[in-house]
Amino acid sequence: MTDMGAPQPPARKNASGAALDETAKRIIEQLQQDGRRSYAAIGKAVGLSEAAVRQRVQRLLESGAVQVVGVTDPMMLGFSRQAMIGVRCNGDLNRVADELSAVAGVEYVVITAGSFDLLVEVVVADDEQLLEVLADIRAVPSVTGTESFVYLKLRKQTYAWGTR
Repeated sequence: MTDMGAPQPPARKNASGAALDETAKRIIEQLQQDGRRSYAAIGKAVGLSEAAVRQRVQRLLESGAVQVVGVTDPMMLGFSRQAMIGVRCNGDLNRVADELSAVAGVEYVVITAGSFDLLVEVVVADDEQLLEVLADIRAVPSVTGTESFVYLKLRKQTYAWGTR
């Protein structure tokens, strides 16, 4: 529990400009440990009522600070090919990223600094579908080149980087 008389550190703003206080960060850490944790259990851990946690989580979801999703293993669902594709392009990177985000099989798009302008992660059923996705990516007019990195074995994937 927080001592109401003790001075609180200022709430820091995340990249979207929304302020996250220490309680919000503690709630996020609870959800990172187990996204199915009950509001009552979170409340006990952070010193709030179940209703207060429910309201806080709803605000975190609405602001985009948090997503609560079920993360799957694509291999278990019949997707036998994953790849990261480095994309070089010219023009408006935001527009190209939006166009690539609409391609079926594309699961992740990030604008980068370095030898690639964008990184695109794809999850597909097989090599035939990977070729189709590559063709769709290369068909975007601003794309000037690609380099594919096919995943052979996933060794680590976590989403528990905590809060700052």
